[in-house]
Amino acid sequence: MSYKAHMYGGGESYSGIVPAKQLNKSGRPPAEVVEGRELTKENMDQQNLCRTQSRESGPSALDRVREAARGDKKSRFTTLLHHVTIDLLRESYYSLKRQAAPGVDGVTWEEYGQTLEARLSDLHGRIHRGAYQAKPSRRVWIPKSDGRQRPLGIAALEDKVVQHAVGRVLNQIWEEDFRGFSYGFRPGRSQHDALDALSVGIARKKVNWVLDLDIRAFFDKIDHAWMVKFVEHRVGDRRIVRLIQKWLKAGVREQGRWFEAEEGTPQGAVISPILANLYLHYALDLWVDQWRRKNAAGDVIIVRYADDAVLGFQHRDEAERFLEQLRERLGKFGLELHPEKTRLIEFGRYAAERRKKRGQGKPETFNFLGFTHICGTSQKAGYFVVQRKTIGKRMAAKLKEIKAQLQRRMHESTADTLKWLQSVVRGYFRYHAVPGNEQRLRAFRKDVLRLWLRQLRRRSQRSRWTCKRFLERLAVQIPFAQIEHPYPQVRFAAKHPR
Repeated sequence: MSYKAHMYGGGESYSGIVPAKQLNKSGRPPAEVVEGRELTKENMDQQNLCRTQSRESGPSALDRVREAARGDKKSRFTTLLHHVTIDLLRESYYSLKRQAAPGVDGVTWEEYGQTLEARLSDLHGRIHRGAYQAKPSRRVWIPKSDGRQRPLGIAALEDKVVQHAVGRVLNQIWEEDFRGFSYGFRPGRSQHDALDALSVGIARKKVNWVLDLDIRAFFDKIDHAWMVKFVEHRVGDRRIVRLIQKWLKAGVREQGRWFEAEEGTPQGAVISPILANLYLHYALDLWVDQWRRKNAAGDVIIVRYADDAVLGFQHRDEAERFLEQLRERLGKFGLELHPEKTRLIEFGRYAAERRKKRGQGKPETFNFLGFTHICGTSQKAGYFVVQRKTIGKRMAAKLKEIKAQLQRRMHESTADTLKWLQSVVRGYFRYHAVPGNEQRLRAFRKDVLRLWLRQLRRRSQRSRWTCKRFLERLAVQIPFAQIEHPYPQVRFAAKHPR
């Protein structure tokens, strides 16, 4: 087989809901009997408690929080902290990544677990006495695909445990409030669900214009006062509110210096995703939902994943009017759209035909969740489809990262490097292997093999790794490019039968 062939491969208080005098034969506080909702997941596998705090069978305490939140959308929960139990803290600890970098305290997951029960008991006591204090996040910088750097805040392990537990409780409430077009960091929803919804929405609705939104430095610009107000819409437990305020005000530590946080929430903090969703729920989602019902004459679609959002409009004048009003709306909450990255483009079923008549060339493209979206047609029937290809800069950045790792692994055994590369390529394909992206997948695999062969040859001046030997013995063990995801409309129809 040729080298080329091998390379490519084939409002109300909560107490207003609960009866003032409720029978309490179980010996538990009345609030504990009523509050609850099923456990959700922060986009990670977690298990529901299969028993209540009294170890009886039936709905868990968190299940009942969700039921109460579902039953009254305007209720405020005045007693929530008692749901943060030692059992929940223990579950949160085991849900954390074992190999994650430590925070400012330097405590690793394994070190904390050596005296886990004593630490959790002490932590639980401090939380409920009000003696718990949040530590500042350790700031690190990671490179972005455009060459810039993104700040990340690494929380202390104990803070991660508490944030995860409180987030589990808060999720029971707001999962009943969040809109269906919000996909980021929510249980049972993934990036591919958002991508599917966007493709199906553009194909099925009368979308002629696409607005690609980019909120400038969103996580750094969250207003703390507004954040607390949004939390208090549903949470009347001052102890929970104070915990959130402690995390917001903890600040960051970088190169031995502490910096006060007057606004924003650290990217990378466990609690940040739910706080970000909550902020945008009130600042953006509710307003957008109302705008398209009351102001739009044509079709309007929206898909949001965290601070990335794409909207589709039938009429250009409505899109322009919406954009102008959106800038004013976000400004009220301390946010602004990036002037260069926020774009309104002609995109949809008739975009190519209309632009050709005007002599304007092919329709513009836009990027969302790692893919470039392109107006295209199916190969067989010739009908309109939204083509998705891996963003070129993202793929180049990934290959650059692999090249650097291969250089660091120069003196490792070939078997260990093979095992690592198999994992890397398999993980890359697991996300990017969508229909229509085969060419980019094959190109990625080819470049990975090229980089590896070059590394093997540089290990010795008398290397025995010829192209033929490399292809026959090693290249065939790297996963071949193949599509792993169904077409968007197939998976979307399966999850949303109606």
